[in-house]
Amino acid sequence: MAAGNSTHHVRIFDNYRRFLTRQDRYRTDWINPTCILLLSIMGVFFIYSAQKFVGGNNWIKQIVFMGIGGLVYWIIGLMNYKKLLEYGHYIYLFGIFLLLMVLSPLGEVRDGAQRWIDLGIISLQPSEVAKIATLIMVASVLARSKITTLGDSMRPLLFAAALSFFTFSLIFLQPDLGSGLVIPPMLFALLYASKLSIRFFLVVTGAFMFMLTLVAIDLDGYYNYYKDNNLDFYDNKGAYEEFGILPMHDYQRIRLMTFIAPEAIDPTGTGDSWNYRQSVRAVGTGGLTGKGWCNGDQAQLGYLPRSVAHNDFIFAVLAEEKGFLGGICVIGIYTVMIFNTLRTAGIARDRFGTLLATGVAVIFMIHVFINVGMTIGLMPITGLPLPFLSYGGSFLLSSCVFQGIVQSVHRHRREFA
Repeated sequence: MAAGNSTHHVRIFDNYRRFLTRQDRYRTDWINPTCILLLSIMGVFFIYSAQKFVGGNNWIKQIVFMGIGGLVYWIIGLMNYKKLLEYGHYIYLFGIFLLLMVLSPLGEVRDGAQRWIDLGIISLQPSEVAKIATLIMVASVLARSKITTLGDSMRPLLFAAALSFFTFSLIFLQPDLGSGLVIPPMLFALLYASKLSIRFFLVVTGAFMFMLTLVAIDLDGYYNYYKDNNLDFYDNKGAYEEFGILPMHDYQRIRLMTFIAPEAIDPTGTGDSWNYRQSVRAVGTGGLTGKGWCNGDQAQLGYLPRSVAHNDFIFAVLAEEKGFLGGICVIGIYTVMIFNTLRTAGIARDRFGTLLATGVAVIFMIHVFINVGMTIGLMPITGLPLPFLSYGGSFLLSSCVFQGIVQSVHRHRREFA
């Protein structure tokens, strides 16, 4: 027993020493870690700025999360990602188990949504774990099957779609449409990376257009119902839910209508369109170089609500204080990170590694596109934060896990199972 433990300790030491060698440093990707560090540091500064007026200490918590996330990133980056192929089903079941727990009486309710599990020190958001678990499981299903056309086998395709839909449904029930929105594009990207025929994607595009049509019909019925019955969209919120053709809550319909026709749904600008209007104003008044750190009027004076300024609308705070140049700088860093992740997917020498890196790239792309888009008025308001920039322990740690997986693919791409 003693000899076995001694051998194990020697192996750990050898692995650590090998990490410090020149060859191992060459195998390590330094581009994404540099982007992560830059975004995380900026995140701390602007979280502080967003809460300076009320003296919030979330910037201190974010530093702690950064330390934990950095350790998690380093450990996963050293691990051989092919182990995930072996244990993917266990990881997926664990993610589903957490989603079921949050929907049970153990789930913590905030603002009408049941999305968190209180662990005492922090609140865990199981949807973040579920996104990781679903990516790993779907990638493992597609990697094990050698699908190139629909005729090869429908079973793996249906299985991957069922896994993704089950995760999406449980997240939607919380309700958390924002987090669930990343699942369909991720699945679509993994299927594209699996090199399916163009006919498959034409069918998927047709299905997507059909869903958009249903949403448009549902919103039209929602608007006409309230107008015909002289109901207020906010005071009578929930009145249309039993008549809708889609299983959405009225507050979700209000968010969509605020994006499509804010004057029609909220002519006074005091309802849900308030965040939208103040965010656009913050970005617009930042000018070329901004008003200076901690000098943004919208956040400091509370026009941009302090409950969301440090997380979902952190880009608006940054754009007002650092202007157009600051916003472009942040978007540029994300662009480098995403394209470098796609580069890792391209140089991976096995299908599983390619699918994992592709999935991470798409998830980050969706987060950045939707968050920045809603900040400047190009997308509906959803609860999708910016990776490494927005405040949030669960989201920061999940982002570190995703990027750790990419680092693992890059480091171990030449080691065949």
